[in-house]
Amino acid sequence: MSFAARLKSFLGIEIKAAPSLAEASGYYFDLFGASPTLAGVTVTPYSAMTCAPVACAVRSISEAAGSLPLHVYKRLPDGGKEKATDHPLYKLLHDAPNSFAPAALFRTQLMADALLQPYGGFAQIVRVDSKPYELLRLDPRLSSIVVDYSNFEPLYVIKADGKNSAREIPAADILHIPTPAYDPTRGLVGEGREAIALALVLERHASRLFGNAARPSGVLSLKGNMTPDALKNAKLAWQASQGGDNAGGTAVVPADASWQALTFNSVDSQFLEMRTYAVAEIARLFRVPLHMLMQVDRAQPRSVEAIGQEFLSQALLPRLKSFEQELELKLLTPEERKQYCIEFNIDGFARADLLARAQALSAAVSARILNPNEARQIGFGLPAYTGGDVFENFNTSSAHAGGKLNGAADDQEPA
Repeated sequence: MSFAARLKSFLGIEIKAAPSLAEASGYYFDLFGASPTLAGVTVTPYSAMTCAPVACAVRSISEAAGSLPLHVYKRLPDGGKEKATDHPLYKLLHDAPNSFAPAALFRTQLMADALLQPYGGFAQIVRVDSKPYELLRLDPRLSSIVVDYSNFEPLYVIKADGKNSAREIPAADILHIPTPAYDPTRGLVGEGREAIALALVLERHASRLFGNAARPSGVLSLKGNMTPDALKNAKLAWQASQGGDNAGGTAVVPADASWQALTFNSVDSQFLEMRTYAVAEIARLFRVPLHMLMQVDRAQPRSVEAIGQEFLSQALLPRLKSFEQELELKLLTPEERKQYCIEFNIDGFARADLLARAQALSAAVSARILNPNEARQIGFGLPAYTGGDVFENFNTSSAHAGGKLNGAADDQEPA
């Protein structure tokens, strides 16, 4: 035993040998960021985004998170809440987290990182006088983030690409939007790499197929003994007249040649079904409804509203809740968390449907949940008008202006 080995044994330092190259444990593949798949392609967060269904699923969730308003609310004694626009965090979260990125772009990119990258998405909290001053997204292309859970409390180590130096950042200064994967070291893309690889292989196969003027529609046979040069010239002449943009034109066959048409076999006829299956697998991986991936070739037994609610409750809300709680944990002190909360306003989804928005606000005003001025501001961004702060139902005679529900002595209109 060498002196270095004896010293490590005396100090209690455990020595572990790296697995050999012959061992199929995936150690070296994970180390260098290349996970093998049965389909024979390498799947990374960046190659996964070249797959149209994956890109559509990620954008459906991340862009929705970026478009929803994010507010800081103050808790009221009666159990309600109101916007805390005077809180220092309000502009940081609602308007812009720093001087070069708007809030919508920041949230979109951070949510996309959480869906694609190992461990999730990260942003550094820059503090001035122990108060959050700005939020900086840590781009995974520029720096690699490793999370150590060996001591239960996460330890964040950041290493810039191309540099040997690494720096540790306290957990209190890191916004960590976790990946929904069961194994955070692999991420959602790593766990679902086989399904993504299948879709990639099918897309590449279709591209090669149609890039060569689809599959051969037949076989051109030449009679007699042909020299290699004659076969080569015949092939080049046929491709020049029938390949690329000339495909599908009229073919002229020499007298000593014959043409035999080819038909599609059972594997070819099932290719489209395989692509449909691959899209459905990716929808399951990201838990988004199939119609969100633009797969609408089948009739849906439910209404569009029900499917939209399914996307909101199953795909989006879990991601938004983890986002909200991470912001509250890292940006608010324990004392502030008793008085304030940070929440997305999911009512922003109704803004896309003018009729649904108007009907919902009308019902809220009629039930005296909102007054007209509040409804105007929430639904349409319109200014308040005089008399619009009264909570009353204009459709009933017992709640007219000046009636007993508004503080008058009786239920009669003033003269």
